[in-house]
Amino acid sequence: MGFLDKLFGKSNKKEEDAVVKVDNLKIAIIQGSVREGRNGEAVANWMYDFATKRNDNVDYEIVDLAKYDLPLLGEELTEANQVGSETAIKAWSDKMASFDGYIFVTPEYNHAAGGALKNALDFLKPEVANKVAGFVGYGSLGGTRAHENLRLILGELQVADVQTAVTFSLMTDFVNMSEFKPADYHEANANQMLDQVISWTGAFNSLR
Repeated sequence: MGFLDKLFGKSNKKEEDAVVKVDNLKIAIIQGSVREGRNGEAVANWMYDFATKRNDNVDYEIVDLAKYDLPLLGEELTEANQVGSETAIKAWSDKMASFDGYIFVTPEYNHAAGGALKNALDFLKPEVANKVAGFVGYGSLGGTRAHENLRLILGELQVADVQTAVTFSLMTDFVNMSEFKPADYHEANANQMLDQVISWTGAFNSLR
């Protein structure tokens, strides 16, 4: 028996391997960068392909934040821009409300998630409350500090985030920091993250 088993006790149920399979779940893979030439598009596509190949009976969909021309929260809008902004906000709200869970793909800017994603999340609350999120990051440290930032924001929105995250390094998983060539070892974390998101999402459905 290892040190942690002695300290906390050993589970006979192998809880770390338990996965609750639930059909008909809808999980969004949020492409959280809007920057031109972003690396996130390749990362989001990789995550989508990896997830769908697992055959979890889950409907995955990439949601590209760049396609929603959201205004800055609270900014004064001209009459000409008012209708377009209201339409964009409603489209974003309706899209996010249609999912049972989320996987956020995000880079790290100044130890945090990008401003566009933070602004987009500020338009939400009832649409995402009592749902579940996982994280996929990329950056010099794999986007880990962006994940920590998102955990604080999502906690206020009553979104439960899972422990395991996928973290791609710009130094080792991208050629010249631009061509995405992920190492094979990330697949283990991706599987574990997806297992956790699916299990929790199924459980959280009873809260809504």
